[in-house]
Amino acid sequence: MILGIVQGITEFLPVSSTAHLILMPWFFNWSGEVDTLTFDVALHGGTLLSLLFCFWKDWIDLIAKKQRLFGLIVLASIPAGFAGFFLNDFAEQALRSPLLISLMLVVVGIVMLMAEKATTSKGLDGIQLNDALVIGIAQSLAILPGVSRSGITIATGLFRGVGREASARFSFLLSTPIIAGATALHFKKAFFDHGAHDYQLFAAGLLSSFITGIIAIKFLLAFLKKHPLNLFVYYRFALAVVIIAGIWLRR
Repeated sequence: MILGIVQGITEFLPVSSTAHLILMPWFFNWSGEVDTLTFDVALHGGTLLSLLFCFWKDWIDLIAKKQRLFGLIVLASIPAGFAGFFLNDFAEQALRSPLLISLMLVVVGIVMLMAEKATTSKGLDGIQLNDALVIGIAQSLAILPGVSRSGITIATGLFRGVGREASARFSFLLSTPIIAGATALHFKKAFFDHGAHDYQLFAAGLLSSFITGIIAIKFLLAFLKKHPLNLFVYYRFALAVVIIAGIWLRR
């Protein structure tokens, strides 16, 4: 349940859910089924359901009335789809270092601070093909733990002149097919290629990530109407310091 809550909150706030799912077992020496790809799939399934719960009306509107924007989301999903399909195994094996996570937390945090200085005037309907493609390419960087899918896509949207709330909404819509694809890609490997699993454990993680994901989505959309990304940047910097301290203490 704790990992589900962490996943639900950090998947949508610009602080990197992948980093937190790696760091929590590392900090507290948790092992077993809660520190496996299979359990991560259950947690991502919960956040996928929270996206569908919050944006099902938007998807119907996109398909029925706003086909141009729908097409842009599909095109912008391609770079991250390729990155996830071809690089995911490498990322899972070679890019889970706490030191790398701390570096990405700081670097993307600085990018987010710089993005806040950009002049923004576009809403969702003002997003053009080149804007969508640049944001989509930026989303592919989220395969690196510590980057944050929402953090890098919102920041890129700001650089492209898209307003904060519109950037966040586009980020969430853009992440839906990617999270759905990643969940489907791993589902068979995780649940059918191994032995017995504790499905009650997975259900607890899925349900808690689903509920907290809804809360995080609604909170961020409301927060960005009035406030910049700075609060999340300071959290990223603080977490990087904690990670470095943890590495030093374990020597």
